[in-house]
Parts: sequence; structure tokens; C-alpha cells
Amino acid sequence: MTRIMVFGTFDMIHEGHEDLFRQARALAPDPHLIVSVARDASAVRIKGKQPQHAESVRLAAVAAHPQVDEAVLGDEIGYIAHVVKSRPDIIALGYDQEGEYVEHLEKDLRDAGMDTRIVRLAAFKPDVYKTSKLI
Repeated sequence: MTRIMVFGTFDMIHEGHEDLFRQARALAPDPHLIVSVARDASAVRIKGKQPQHAESVRLAAVAAHPQVDEAVLGDEIGYIAHVVKSRPDIIALGYDQEGEYVEHLEKDLRDAGMDTRIVRLAAFKPDVYKTSKLI
């Protein structure tokens, strides 16, 4: 089993997210997809606005998705602790994920004693399937 982790707010699950899940699962023949759902405070910090749905609602929706094997809440402060706890073999980043976490991810994983591979996934109709355009 290959543990693959993706991150997001998932205020709604749309075809772009489903493609993210498909691409991540395709990275290994025996995938176990772990989806990290951003905390409300983290979403505000990163996106500059409150999500429409509370983290508990977003977590439940992600957990119920048939392509998701495990859904976890991200850390309230920082991000590496829950990643270390989940022990992913691969972290699959969305095409548009950026910022300090992404910039320091490789170093932070190394510092935590992990040799997790980082993969950047391709965009899927970003002009249509982006939550900020759909809400």
C-alpha cells in the first residue's frame, strides 16, 4: 500500500477535486488516499476569507467521497505535525498550491526524518473547476 496525501480546503467537492483525487490515486498501483482538509483558521490565513462550510462539515464530505480512503484535519498552527502522523509515501500537490508551506515542504519533511516524494499534479479545466469561480 502506498500512502498518498493531498491538501485542500474543499469548501465544495467539484470535478476539479475529483480529478485531483484520480491523479493522486494513479501515482501508485496500490494507493491509500489521505486527504488533509484545511482548518477554518488556516483557510482564512491562506485564502483571506472564511470558508462557507465549517471544517467539520468539509471533513465529513471529503471522508464520504468514494475515492478517499482517509480524511484528516490539518494542523491548527503549522502543518507538518499531521503530515508526520499520517506518514505519506507521496504528497501530491495541486497545480495551484503555493505559499510558504509548499516552498518549505521538502526541507520540513527532511527535517522531520521523512523521505516523502513530492509530486505536482496537472490542472483540470482550471478556468471552470476552481471553487472560487463556482461559489
